[in-house]
This record gives sequence, C-alpha cells and structure tokens, in this order.
Amino acid sequence: MSEISLPRIKRFTLIIAIAGAVALLPWRGYQDALGFLGGALFSLVSLRAWIRVSDNLGTSFRPSVGLAGVFLALRYVLIALAVYAIVNLLGISPVAMIVGLLASFAAVILELLYVTISR
Repeated sequence: MSEISLPRIKRFTLIIAIAGAVALLPWRGYQDALGFLGGALFSLVSLRAWIRVSDNLGTSFRPSVGLAGVFLALRYVLIALAVYAIVNLLGISPVAMIVGLLASFAAVILELLYVTISR
C-alpha cells in the first residue's frame, strides 16, 4: 500500500516546471517559458515552507511554529513583489507566472492520483 511521499511531490513539481517551460518555449517564446519556470520555482519554495510549518506543528517548541507562520505570510508578500518586478522588468506575461505558481498544486494532485492508482 502506497502513502503520500513528499519527495515525490517535489519531483513532480520539478517535472511539471521543466515540462511546462519546454512546452512554452516554441509556443510562446523564451520570456513566457522563463516566467512559467520562475513561477513554478516560487511554488516549490512555498511548498517547502508549508511542509516545514506542518512538520513543526507537532513539536513542543511553539515560538518556532509562530515565527515560521509569520515568515510564511511574509514570503507571500515577497513573492508577490518579485513577480510584479519580474513581470514589469522582463516583459513576461503575468499569466505564465501565475500558471507556474500552480505547479506544486498540480504535483499534489498527481501524487494523490499516483497513490490512488497504486493501491
């Protein structure tokens, strides 16, 4: 019986990032491919942060969890600022970056399908 695997979710996210960028390259050009790849990498960083927060929830050292939550919320502000700057400075389509930000969500869905099928 299979269980959900966090390393596999990370691999799925990287596979989606690379496949999406490669698919966008001939269709929409290098700027949108880089935008998708950047969004997917931001998504992976965010996923890792959520995993770290969830790992710390069961520990007895509570200030670390609260501080991690604050940094997680601050991270979204920093990601939003970075996306805004990248879109405006490099001329990348915001849609490409936003779709890239959904890469870890797609990876979680793939993992759930993988676990369901392998049972």
